[in-house]
Parts: sequence; structure tokens; C-alpha cells
Amino acid sequence: MRNQFAGASPQDILAYAAAHNVRFLRLQFTDILGVNKNVEIPRSQFEKALAGDILFDGSSIEGFVRIEESDMLLVPDLSTFRVFPWGDPESRVARLICDIAAPDGTPFEGDPRRVLKQQIARAASHGYTMNAGMEAEFFVFKSAREGEPATATHDVGSYFDMAPADLGEDARRAMVSTLEQMGFEVEAAHHEVAHGQHEIDFRYADALTTADNIATFRFVVKYVANQFGLTASFMPKPIFGQPGSGMHTHQSLFKDGVNAFWDKGAQWELSPVALHYIGGILKHARGFCAITNPLVNSYKRLVPGYEAPVNVAWSMRNRSPLVRVPARRGTGTRIEVRVPDPSANPYLALAVMLAAGLDGIETKADHREPVDTNIFEMSFREKRRLRIDDLPHDLNEACDELEKDDVILNALGRHIATHFLDAKRQEWRDYITQVHQWELEHYLLKY
Repeated sequence: MRNQFAGASPQDILAYAAAHNVRFLRLQFTDILGVNKNVEIPRSQFEKALAGDILFDGSSIEGFVRIEESDMLLVPDLSTFRVFPWGDPESRVARLICDIAAPDGTPFEGDPRRVLKQQIARAASHGYTMNAGMEAEFFVFKSAREGEPATATHDVGSYFDMAPADLGEDARRAMVSTLEQMGFEVEAAHHEVAHGQHEIDFRYADALTTADNIATFRFVVKYVANQFGLTASFMPKPIFGQPGSGMHTHQSLFKDGVNAFWDKGAQWELSPVALHYIGGILKHARGFCAITNPLVNSYKRLVPGYEAPVNVAWSMRNRSPLVRVPARRGTGTRIEVRVPDPSANPYLALAVMLAAGLDGIETKADHREPVDTNIFEMSFREKRRLRIDDLPHDLNEACDELEKDDVILNALGRHIATHFLDAKRQEWRDYITQVHQWELEHYLLKY
């Protein structure tokens, strides 16, 4: 769907807002951990906001700046202007996604959107543009009293089930309708494998637009679910014994309007660019896993038996490896990186995968052999022969691997890498010092 605000001027936005009774404007951005934040302003401040003159206290956002450097500017991307399709039609609310800058206008090094833009510019220096599509699965639960966490699912449906097993159909349909009103081109919506698990797929786009769309998508899904008395969650593995939620990321590079991953005369019809890109993903997967899978809980999804990848390998025929190459060729040639989960910051996740792939192209990284048999059934010796590594087994190991990968650290920049690792190390310490129910059940009476 065409973006009607592409190339819009501040005057265009002001005129549209006046014509459509927009009374409030949310200036939205994403923190280092991927959580949406916003500053809401009334109509009297619209002109100032569109000029990028709205300040906020950056010291209140985790990992941004210290108190003595607190003032930060919100610089809106006018092409992201959208009016929310709910609320009072006489007093509408709109949003703009913003970049973050210092008061002198210097881009803020801790802005995740800026990190992705830097990798997009790096790709452009080689003549490439990245297209990406992210499939973020989510769970919908019955809401508990007083906002307490609860994992009672609203249904016991499974893959592609229909009502009455899928009691979330109405909510999911409302999510699709809302997304379409906000400019999304939704391609499919269905029940996923686990109880209460869903997926809504929308059309791929350039990398920055896709990251913006995921940030919007997560907000809309949660908002609409709440209107139905349900709670939506992008937590990777909320229910023991059920599959977790992934955010499979399809990606390709184009050069002069032509898919650079396709070569009709090559083996598998994959170009050297595609194979080296895959090689880069494999080379740096252990290093970027902390970014694409950033929670303690993320690694409870990455276990054998639930179709989530646990091995660093690629394939065209099965879904157990990290990277899958879908069958489509020609303009649709792409790779699917299956490790990310929907708790990831979409800007940082796309940035580190693109950085890994570009490094693979620049260094002509070895793509290794495709693995078209079930890795879960391989012997240790066979996995060693094929150079199949394991992904990190927990968040702490993932942080160790990130600290050793200079390509990924450089892509993130010192500010984000330092604050991200500090936050994740603390998260791990908090987790391992807790006494969990499993320990009580196994140890309390036995010892």
C-alpha cells in the first residue's frame, strides 16, 4: 500500500491534522530494550513538534543518558504520520515516529533507529538496499484480575484452526482491520501451533519501514486485545510444553532494482552475494543472538523439539537450522533467519543481521554446506563434520558471545553495546538469584 505521507511537508501534516480533527499527537520512539515510548502534545504544539523542537528528559529512559545530559530532541520522520483509527472522531490522536538528537541537533548515538540507518547506509555504499519482512507471533490470554500475569489461553486451538476452537478470531480480525486502517498491507492472519498463539503477516518493505511497522504492530495488537478483555503478549515462551513465539525475518538485497540474491545459472539459483550473506549470518549468529533473543525467557524457546532453531546451519528443505532459503526464486529470492523472537528491538535486530550479512559479503565468508536432514537426529560427530555449532544456551552465554564479536559491537556502537550488556547482565543476575517453583518441587522434600 502506498504511503500517502511519503514526502509530506510540515504544512501537509498540519493541513491533514486540521481536516481530520487531530487534537493530540504522540511523538513515538523506541528505547534500547525495544520498548515503545512517547511524548504526547496538544494541537497548539504541533508546529513546534514538526520542526523538531520538542525536548524530553532522556535521563528517565533506561540506557539513554545521564542526568547532567538529560535534554534530548525528538526529530519526527514525517512519512510515519498516522492517525489512530479509534477514539473520539472529534478529537483524534495521531503519531509520528521520531529519531533522537542532542539539543544541538547531533544524532544521538543511543538511538536504535539511528543504528539501523547506519547499516542501511553501509549497504547503500555497496549499491544495495535491504528488503525485510518480520513475522512476529504472539499469544493472547484471558486477562487476570488487577493486571496480574496469567497464562490461561482463550482457546485450545492449533495451527490454522477455525472457530469455535479459535476464540480469538474476532480479536484477530479487529487487529487486521486496525492495521489496514493504519496503512499496513496484511497478507494473512491465522492461529498458530500453540494454544492461544497467533500470527498476522504483512507485506515486506525496506528495512527501516519494516522496523517501524513492527514497533507499531506490537502496540496495535496489545491495544486491540485489551478492547476484547484479553491480554496479548510477545513474550517468547510463556507456556511450558507449548511452542514459543518467533519473529522469523525474511531478508534480501536489491541492486539497481534487481534481486542480488538470485542467479538463475548458479547452484540452487543463489548468487555469490546470497551465499556470502548467508555465510556472514552463520559466522556472527552466536554474536548477535543476545540482540535478536534478548530475554532470559528467549532461550527457553530455543530448545529441541519445537521447530525453533538451536543450531548454526542453513537449509532449503527443513526448518531446524538457523537459516532457511524458501523455494521461491526470481524477484522473490530471499533467506529466512528463524532465530529472532518478538521481544527483540526490531531496529537493532535488523541492524545486526544486516551487519553480519554485509560482513559476509565483504569478507567472502564461507557459506558451508546446506543441511537438508534433521539436525536434531545427527550424531555429535556428524555435526562437527558439517561445522554445525550450537546457538547460545542462555542469555549469559549470549552476552559473552556478543562481547567477543567486534563486527556486531561496532554495528551497535559503544553507547548501545555498553548499556545493553549492562542491562542484560543485571537481568541475568536477577534471574539466577531467584528461587523458582521447579527447584522447590524437586529439592525441598528430597534434601
